[in-house]
Amino acid sequence: MATKKIQVINGPNLNMLGKREPEIYGSLTLDQINTDLEQQAIPLGLELDFFQSNHEGAILDKIHEIFNENIAGIIINPAALTHTSVALRDALALLSCPVVEIHLSNIYKREDFRHKSMLADIVTGQISGFGHYGYKMALNAIANMINES
Repeated sequence: MATKKIQVINGPNLNMLGKREPEIYGSLTLDQINTDLEQQAIPLGLELDFFQSNHEGAILDKIHEIFNENIAGIIINPAALTHTSVALRDALALLSCPVVEIHLSNIYKREDFRHKSMLADIVTGQISGFGHYGYKMALNAIANMINES
């Protein structure tokens, strides 16, 4: 059985996890979350590729780059771009694979401007408020979707 590739994309400021507002985002670093997720992927037969950028254009370029690759699914934590980026929405709409939008905090329990996701109507699903467990939930969801198709 061939290994399926999953792209994990993290947006602005997520490189500061573990330092930035741990009461909201938790104490784990992004590297720790990625390592844990990579271990979970092995028995699922999934290979993960990780990408993080604080620059919207770099994230768009990454999505364009993977458009022609054989990607089985995407896990994306778009961070603040969730609420502002039509360009990110348009780029993700190009993809035909499952896309799971995740947020460490519950964006619907925070400031009003965070309640609107520019991506919600084009992603396969959204996970919000479960901290770093949201990444694991997203990986399990994508694994199930791949196995059912």
